[in-house]
Amino acid sequence: MEHKDHVGLLRGGIPERQPTERAAVWADLGAGEGAFTLALADLLGPGAQIISIDRDERALGRQARSMAARFPGTLLTTQTADFTRPLDLPPLDGIVMANALHFVPDAEKDAVLQRLLGALRPGSRLMVVEYNVDKGNPWVPYPFSYARWETLARRNGFTQTRRLTTVSSRFLGEMYSAVSLSG
Repeated sequence: MEHKDHVGLLRGGIPERQPTERAAVWADLGAGEGAFTLALADLLGPGAQIISIDRDERALGRQARSMAARFPGTLLTTQTADFTRPLDLPPLDGIVMANALHFVPDAEKDAVLQRLLGALRPGSRLMVVEYNVDKGNPWVPYPFSYARWETLARRNGFTQTRRLTTVSSRFLGEMYSAVSLSG
């Protein structure tokens, strides 16, 4: 996938910022080297703050260099951490989890989602990008289709869930992006 593809998966879930609004504060959880962090920066525009969290410190370092080169007007903060554990975050306008939540065992997803709900300002957004399947493999151990995402989101206090788009994937057939609002 290219940058434009990552942007396309997120585009419909990012609200337009009005000139009088404060800059947005978002987090990218399980960000890796930052393909979706860069897409988020592109969509949020200059002045936005993005907190990028991943367990791989070297990947975050590469991400920081890419962000500085391509989106110097975005304030990037990186944290080497496991997003399945409690995080020290400011109130967020949004969270992106692209190909990240499928690493969380199904029995633990509710606890993670409830913590994330608590980190979001009321009416803020949780965006997921995932494979549209329910059966995993060693590389994508705990995927969830869009239909399962609707159930997971509702069960954990998110509302107005909607699919944004789908794209073909050579890996598991199809990927989708979706957005849900905090209650």
